Amino acid sequence: MGLFDLFKKTDKIGKDSTIDSTEIIEDVENGDTSAKVVTKLSYHPDWNVPQEQKYIFNFLANELEPLKPNQLSLAAIDIDENTSTGAWDVKAFFRNSLPKAIDLGEMGLFLLDKDGKVIASKTFDFKELGSIPAESARPWVFTFEKNTIQASELPEEGWKIAFNLISLRGHQLDLEESWKTQLTEEQIAQLENIVKDLPKLGKTEVNFTGFQLKVLEDEGMAVSIFVRNGNEKSINIEQLPLEILDANQKQVAKGFFKLDPSINVQPNSSKPWTFVFPKEMVNTEGADLSKWTPRLVQ
Repeated sequence: MGLFDLFKKTDKIGKDSTIDSTEIIEDVENGDTSAKVVTKLSYHPDWNVPQEQKYIFNFLANELEPLKPNQLSLAAIDIDENTSTGAWDVKAFFRNSLPKAIDLGEMGLFLLDKDGKVIASKTFDFKELGSIPAESARPWVFTFEKNTIQASELPEEGWKIAFNLISLRGHQLDLEESWKTQLTEEQIAQLENIVKDLPKLGKTEVNFTGFQLKVLEDEGMAVSIFVRNGNEKSINIEQLPLEILDANQKQVAKGFFKLDPSINVQPNSSKPWTFVFPKEMVNTEGADLSKWTPRLVQ
């Protein structure tokens, strides 16, 4: 099946998803938010569009609602399922209401059902769409392979394709209110810089990274770690079996922590937390604490 074979219908059954371009693009000038921008149809420069196909594209494009200035939008049309692979071909217009052309890179997209539930998720390389002219709408097919789909059947009318803003904003520091009140702006900035420089997480990875260790006067140990969440959903940790290894991989502390309330870590974020091991859980004799590692006890 060729590209244009997917665009044979003039019915639009999906909904539009729109964001302010500042979520993705820097140096955007503020426009008149009361103004309306009617986007013009734009084809990829490599496309040779047959005349009958232009009619369908024009019909669909003319049905789109105007945008406000400086917006980016995904106007969903419909979905075809590839019966041989199980992939979903999602047809949509990518729309740009900025007064300038834009070139984008990799971005995550969600496919949402009529109730807003995520039914598919994938990162796409928007370089393939080419440069998107000012105030334009470009038709495109976003293919979600079977392993990116979390539903057993095509969604009902009212679904939409949307930008995954969690992935776009980058990995961030997630601070509890108690930490915000106790730390200075400089200390918060230091934590943000540490999080920024940590290795990138996998999309479903949860990681524990230490950043401060203190042996207490009573011979207990206070360990501060980042609970790192690479998922696109928040996670709750209610209990944590944790050990601390020194530079020689010698166990210097071990404990089981029941957390009440639980630790909630926002999507694509790292939350600092301090765990205090009492004296009876600590053995620092002969330990080399110049380097240490937190690890879950299996």
